Amino acid sequence: MPPPAELPITGYLDRFSHRPGEHFAAHVSVRDGGEARARLVRVISGDPNPAGPGLRFEDLSHRFDITFAGRRQEIRLGSHAVVPRAPRRGPGPLTWTALMWLGALPQEEAVVIAEVADGVAARLSIGPAGVTGTVADGVVATPQTPALRAWHRLWLSADAGSGRVTVGMVALDGGAESVATAVMPGLRLPPGGGRLVIAADAAGGRHLTAKIEDPALLEGYRDSFPQPGATLAELAPVAGWDFARDTPTQRILDIGGQHCDGYLVNVPTRAMVGARWSGREMCWRHAPEDYAAIHFHADDLGDCGWQADFHFTVPEDLPSGAYALHLTCAGGEDWLPLYVLPPKGSARAPVAFLASTFTYQAYANHARGNADAAYKARVAAWGAYPHNPDDFPVYGRSTYNKHPDGSGFAFSSRLRPILTMRPGFLTFDDARGSGLRHYPADTHLLAWLEAKGIAFDVITDEDLHEEGVDLLKPYRVVLTGSHPEYHTLQTLDALMDYAHRGPGRLMYLGGNGFYWRIAVTQTLPGMMELRRSEGGIRAWAAEPGEYWHQTDGAYGGLWRRSRRPPQMLGGVGFSGQGKFEGTHYRLRPEAHDPQHAWIFEGIESEVFGDYGLSGGGAAGFELDRADFALGTPANTAVLARSEDPPASFVTVPEELLSHLSTVTGESPDALKRAEIVHFSTPGGGAVFATGSITWCGSLWQEGAFQGDVSRIMENVLSRFSMP
Repeated sequence: MPPPAELPITGYLDRFSHRPGEHFAAHVSVRDGGEARARLVRVISGDPNPAGPGLRFEDLSHRFDITFAGRRQEIRLGSHAVVPRAPRRGPGPLTWTALMWLGALPQEEAVVIAEVADGVAARLSIGPAGVTGTVADGVVATPQTPALRAWHRLWLSADAGSGRVTVGMVALDGGAESVATAVMPGLRLPPGGGRLVIAADAAGGRHLTAKIEDPALLEGYRDSFPQPGATLAELAPVAGWDFARDTPTQRILDIGGQHCDGYLVNVPTRAMVGARWSGREMCWRHAPEDYAAIHFHADDLGDCGWQADFHFTVPEDLPSGAYALHLTCAGGEDWLPLYVLPPKGSARAPVAFLASTFTYQAYANHARGNADAAYKARVAAWGAYPHNPDDFPVYGRSTYNKHPDGSGFAFSSRLRPILTMRPGFLTFDDARGSGLRHYPADTHLLAWLEAKGIAFDVITDEDLHEEGVDLLKPYRVVLTGSHPEYHTLQTLDALMDYAHRGPGRLMYLGGNGFYWRIAVTQTLPGMMELRRSEGGIRAWAAEPGEYWHQTDGAYGGLWRRSRRPPQMLGGVGFSGQGKFEGTHYRLRPEAHDPQHAWIFEGIESEVFGDYGLSGGGAAGFELDRADFALGTPANTAVLARSEDPPASFVTVPEELLSHLSTVTGESPDALKRAEIVHFSTPGGGAVFATGSITWCGSLWQEGAFQGDVSRIMENVLSRFSMP
């Protein structure tokens, strides 16, 4: 196979944000080696559309500019388990075994268990031709492959005394064994005490995509396995790893007497339904023995583990904002975006932009399969970011992609190059606009603030998760970006405390926000976990019984399923979705009430927003609406509503009881709407929400930051910023 494509230069930072006086560690790989340069820029606008604000940076090389010796740093995809010290044993016969569940047959040989010591290796594998056993230089294989989506016992037995080697498999739900035996004169076995690897070979290659349970080493030779469903305890192993233990960790524990514990590499998925799942409990915490499987994947990626090439210390006087380290080498360039927060406990402006870094991470390197010739032609014509994840699988995928066996990515790391989080990255070849989402789309808001001379600080989801409401308290107003979709309990609680229980003012300027529940943990820095459980617009569906996070033990899926609908925080919640296109809003009678009319001061038409850089309309792509039954506060005013949704739009599935009836009783078509709302809160705060992902793209009209959407934003932000 040809080597995977890599960028000429790329990298990642130790985290997305730091404060003055703190240090960013930059981990860089230069594919061909040679001298490289890094300089600081401030990111003003990330939209390369020539009809928009353009790619705009402020050169800050006088603040930071270095050259360094570039070197290629390798990415090693594929999750597996490593036991650094395999059990010692006598010279007698030995059996390597495990339970395995395949969703798809590997296209090449992939390893279930491998052991090597003193230069002698043994390997139990699965491939297109069947189950294979390899001991030293001898190979034996079954004539059959296991059935998909069914549990099987696999084993490899070897006896150095007789030279016999047997490999076999049998389905746990019945059926005949498939066994192959050979005699290998002069057979040698690994003597123990060496390295043992599960779901890869001893060198960390030939990765397996499958669920594995109860891997073990057993004394004795077996040419048959009459009790394939026997538990580890019943097998009395020399070493056996019970994956039901220590589920939230990256440790695997040996129940044998030598305590040959191991560790996991690249964060495979735990808390998986196992071979003995009974269905009596849907949560792994209540019946861990039912969830004793780990799902390994050949394309999992945790921390890249690259060495740091340099550090950037944030100057004490550097304003809070959006920045990037611009990397260049002889072969190309890249950007490493970063945010600078104000000093802890302080604010340098009354307004804060909350960067949706959890959402950026959830979508990191989303391979959509849409980087066709037309897309690439637009990228080239606009001078947009030239690289697309479709072409670079080596940097890992997003939680919107699937593994080779059809299972979804439940983890996403920020400790790797993220091509989708770059200034100028185009998500879509947008017929009516720029086609930006997430990080570059949110620069529409930042560029608007810059153009209007509005001072602002930047904070991030990760900072909010770690520091809670204290991070928000210094600000009169907090602005979200276009798509604050992914949140932890801590971030939701902090925003509720700020806007509903305190005097804070929240401007929710996107759509489909506060939607999915995620888990992050200090034991896996840089990682986030997601289980796409029942309900919602989903790129993949978690299997029944696999809805609970492994890292925090909490129920995953929609916040709505945990009785925290988005309407409780922002007044509106996800209701309709379509292609990346938009429409307009029409004012409602409440907009003319003196209590709210100030929001629309200077707006002369009842209809507005039928333009913009995101799908050509302010109400587009994903739409939110008020729902008092789901927690929209009773005093909420619905000020404007979108009309004429494009033909591509559908009602989100959690609102549907059937193809005709909905939870609210309205028709499905009626729920395909965005609503602009405003309400005050008991703590003296207020919330303004726009109900659309494409809203911020309409801050720009006819060559400038102007128009009705821009005027409405100025009106609200001016009032909300007042003491």
